Amino acid sequence: MHDGTLYSIGELARRTGLSVKTIRFYSDRGLVVPADRTAAGYRRYGPDAMARLALVRALRELGLGLDVIGLVLDRPPALGRIAAEQVAALDVQISALRLRRAVLSALAGRAPTLEEAELMHRLATLSETERRRLFDDFLDTVFANPTPSSAPVGTHATAAATAAARRSMTPEPPADPTGEQVAAWLELAELALDDGFRAAVRRLVGEYGQGVSSPPRPDTVALARELAGPVVAAGTRPDAPQAEPVVAALLARCGPTASLLRRLESARDPRRDRYFQLLALVNGWPAPEPTAPLIDWTVTALRAHAQAA
Repeated sequence: MHDGTLYSIGELARRTGLSVKTIRFYSDRGLVVPADRTAAGYRRYGPDAMARLALVRALRELGLGLDVIGLVLDRPPALGRIAAEQVAALDVQISALRLRRAVLSALAGRAPTLEEAELMHRLATLSETERRRLFDDFLDTVFANPTPSSAPVGTHATAAATAAARRSMTPEPPADPTGEQVAAWLELAELALDDGFRAAVRRLVGEYGQGVSSPPRPDTVALARELAGPVVAAGTRPDAPQAEPVVAALLARCGPTASLLRRLESARDPRRDRYFQLLALVNGWPAPEPTAPLIDWTVTALRAHAQAA
């Protein structure tokens, strides 16, 4: 039904801003149907044609194909379902573009070898299952424990502590990560695949007696932060007399000196700080305080005052 007003294809083109060729193409596809034809066979369109063409144009700009648009025009309620499907498809494309942008940004910020460029591309194209498997493998290596038959008393508590430690080192990107989070995950993955970093973290875990010490050794980094943190924040030099009580307290809790120094040196690797900074960014956690400066201060103070303590 229409009000009797009919438009030529040229008039319709002027009113809608579409070209005559485009309207004719849409008409041939059945997206807009002539209401009548002249004796000479020229098409005439009713007022509803303008509304249909406006919708076709809008849906085309949103990226929908003509077959899908035909379904929407024939069954308007289908638009909601089709729009939801398009949103899901766009989310996949956006995620892929973020990964591509992160890779290109990382490559632009360095002078990578061909091998490094290939690795980053491979990491960016991993499936979610493959991404999880990568870090599971890394953490399996880091937290490799004795077999149950040789495990010490308190195995259940040890297993719970190990599980908690693994969770604290596992990246869990959000469903819709930012470009910065994607780039951070890529750098985390590079660290996790680095054999040298794996070995360093495994040594650190070993020094802390994770899963094999009974009772478990105290966390020397946490103690250093507790005991030395305020003194360091006050600007005290590690060789100053005010550092002696800190050294004495540390040795009383964690001695002997050689063992304590070895454990602190294990935690001194700057890549450790970088890992946890990246992890916090990926997981949306508060940024952690770097430990390397505190450890450096503590190691220097121990060497300066250990004998006196």
